[in-house]
Amino acid sequence: MIEADLTAALSGLRRDLGDVRLPLPVAQVDTASADVVAVVNQLDDYVLPRLRDLDAPLVAVVGGSTGSGKSTLVNALVGQSITTAGVLRPTTRYPVLVHHGADGRWFDDDRILPRLPRITGEVIEPVGADERYGVRLVASDRIPRGFGILDAPDLDSVSAANRDLAQLLLAAADLWLFVTTAGRYADAVPWQALRAAQQRDAAVVIVVNRVPPEAVAPITAHVQALLDAEGLADAPLFVVPEVPLTDGMLVAPEVDALADWLFALVDDAATRAAIARRTVAGAVAHLLTLMPSIISAGQAQLETRDRLAEAARAPYSRAVERISEAATDGSLMRGEVLARWQEFVGTGEMLKRLETGVGRLRDRVKAAFTGESDAPEQVTEAIESRLASLIINSAQDAARGADGAWRSDPAGYALLGGDDLGRASVEISDRAATAVRGWQDDLIELIRTEGADKRQTARIMAFGVNGTAAALMVAVFSMTGGLTGAEIGIAGGSAVVAQKVLEAVFGEDAVRRMAVRAAASLTERVESLMAAECDRFLIRLAALELDDALPKRLTIDAEAVAAAYRAEWESSPDGFRWTQPVGGEPEGVGGDEAGGGSVSERRRWRRRIRQWWEGQ
Repeated sequence: MIEADLTAALSGLRRDLGDVRLPLPVAQVDTASADVVAVVNQLDDYVLPRLRDLDAPLVAVVGGSTGSGKSTLVNALVGQSITTAGVLRPTTRYPVLVHHGADGRWFDDDRILPRLPRITGEVIEPVGADERYGVRLVASDRIPRGFGILDAPDLDSVSAANRDLAQLLLAAADLWLFVTTAGRYADAVPWQALRAAQQRDAAVVIVVNRVPPEAVAPITAHVQALLDAEGLADAPLFVVPEVPLTDGMLVAPEVDALADWLFALVDDAATRAAIARRTVAGAVAHLLTLMPSIISAGQAQLETRDRLAEAARAPYSRAVERISEAATDGSLMRGEVLARWQEFVGTGEMLKRLETGVGRLRDRVKAAFTGESDAPEQVTEAIESRLASLIINSAQDAARGADGAWRSDPAGYALLGGDDLGRASVEISDRAATAVRGWQDDLIELIRTEGADKRQTARIMAFGVNGTAAALMVAVFSMTGGLTGAEIGIAGGSAVVAQKVLEAVFGEDAVRRMAVRAAASLTERVESLMAAECDRFLIRLAALELDDALPKRLTIDAEAVAAAYRAEWESSPDGFRWTQPVGGEPEGVGGDEAGGGSVSERRRWRRRIRQWWEGQ
């Protein structure tokens, strides 16, 4: 069933709209956020309830500017005083929905406006309060069955809550009854609402109230001209002259004519169904036009999140690269590390003896390793201190870079929220020390793994595990070379000594393999540390809970709604045909005005209602 397909498609769209998050201040985000709220409200308050119960009573919402006499007009239509009318503003704090007593079941539950609780009986307001608490239901036998009149707050109310409520109610209407006055019919607010009605192709009735009798003709002509200019020439127009109230009630033939027109309109089942279908069709068409901007906004959120993530990761990735380079180009063999290594192996003397053979070198190194028990530890401590300092300084530089990148981006600046992340975490010293010690443990484990056979184990024991590990670190630090001048002769010679010691224990191929694995182990440790530091930024992005697949799902949802919509309304019994590609302009199908089929169809529909009323 086509109707069921459209309801299912819209329900799927509503479900995914509930997952939309637009927290980052990107371009047009405020507009998109308002569009999300508007579409969700329209679906919850009107479209889905109406599609599920097309036979439910029509709801006419009476809206307009402050002081336009909406409440007085509603009282006159109903024939009794049921709404508050007065000089204090705002007067309509609790919207009143008047319906026939037999239709109570349609309005008692949350079929429409589910977020507004129902109130019956009189409402006693706290002094000075202007909060809204729900919809006040009033039964009246003057209202025909199948119809409800809802008196909305002022569109330009001094209360923001009332303004929002007025818009909410208008979006939930099958029929919009706009009330203005002779002095305010050209104001911006009512015309903004009328343009919104035209965008949704809603059924609209215009009432110009409180018109001086002598001005009825010119004002009627002027209002009609304005309506024609706005594409609303066929909207029914009623002009009510200003007359004294009778016992507080507005009594005028024009009001009776309006009541007769409204009640006769809804008394005809076919016309009532046409109005309901036509208004819900316009609402669906309008929400489809909002979907491209919502989808684009969701995609912009993901792109902004990814850009900020990359801006945070990049400085830390560069820090890892710098540490890896410094750990293999000989830079770490300067200063204290080089001095301790020289003390440990006596580099200068060793170089002189290299030509006498590896065996004598091994004997010399063995004596050096075993002569002083704390010599290898001094080398290790010097390396640990130098490497930890390099890691800490690199983390500080990365923090400044990431913080600066975020501060230059409005979205990143908002996420920082006044926090200063331009310095490394307070745990950086402990993290650096842990990373270095962990790496040293990795080297010892590597040495034990490579020296598994008895001969290599004996050699390691002869040189000492710590001494062998120190030699391996020195070999790693000089893998690519990078020292210049006198350092080549000193540190470079130290690397040769370390290389020869390791080769004497493990063999040449094993030493190269061990050096590569040791360097990779250090890089992994540093990467893990920098990732933990970078998480101070990334955790703020994760907290946004953005769904990467949501824009695609919304696109599929919108396409499904558009397809079901076309199938539904192109087959409608009143002959209305309309196509709306997602993100495109409406295209008329079968219209009798070139290039403007949809406008033509709207006008023809309104003209049919007027002709029906005039008995043609």
